[in-house]
Amino acid sequence: MVAELTGRPQLLPRQGWPEPGRRYGAPWILMYHSVADEDEDPYQLTVSPERFAAQMRWLAARGWRGVSVRELLAARAAGRRERLVGLTFDDGYADFARHAVPVLAGYGFTATAYVVADRLGEDNGWDVEGPRKALLTDRQVRELARTGWEIGSHGLTHTALPGVSAEQLRAEVRDSRAALEELVGGRVAGFCYPYGAVDEPAARAVAAAGYDYAVAIQHSVLVGRFALPRCYVGDRDGAWRLRAKRGRHGLRDVMTELRRRGSAR
Repeated sequence: MVAELTGRPQLLPRQGWPEPGRRYGAPWILMYHSVADEDEDPYQLTVSPERFAAQMRWLAARGWRGVSVRELLAARAAGRRERLVGLTFDDGYADFARHAVPVLAGYGFTATAYVVADRLGEDNGWDVEGPRKALLTDRQVRELARTGWEIGSHGLTHTALPGVSAEQLRAEVRDSRAALEELVGGRVAGFCYPYGAVDEPAARAVAAAGYDYAVAIQHSVLVGRFALPRCYVGDRDGAWRLRAKRGRHGLRDVMTELRRRGSAR
């Protein structure tokens, strides 16, 4: 049972890292959204199929293997030292199945798709200025789960969680998981915060709901199993930028840990 907050904010435990013998070590997780050809991309959330294929080729050529977050955390828990990078796809766009899955499968990679439980088969209506994009259907989600792709929750309605009522927070976190577990006929272990927006009540709600982990975006003092930072990947990211982002991830991990220690004093 997650304890109630009292007095000074109590940070969630990091639970699982740094790994033994390492001072720091949040895992490297890449964040994608849509893989498609788009003339309009005001939110810069779309990577062309050609660029995506080149990015996966770059990872494979340098000895990285892309995996779902579920597999990534299991490998770390088992002490495996492979060069693994988490691959995540937010929002559950239908183009994940059409453009991303064939490329990933060709390299023997896996990935996690975070879907919006109440919007399956609809579109990304929350992106008011962007083009309408079709979302995965119930049938597609079931098939992806059946063939080994990890399905995680991206909430019930794609609502930012900080500041919502306790009732809505429970619905977005618990009800979305229950709906997806019924759909795929199995356990849904991961949660992805819509817009990457997370505060401590949201992280504690996710932990209390029984998820194994949650992904955010930023390195923050909440970093840990229920606020895993991720690295944004866009259409401009070629080899040089990916290499730089890998280095920046490590630096941010160190700086976050130093800030975390300072706030705990």
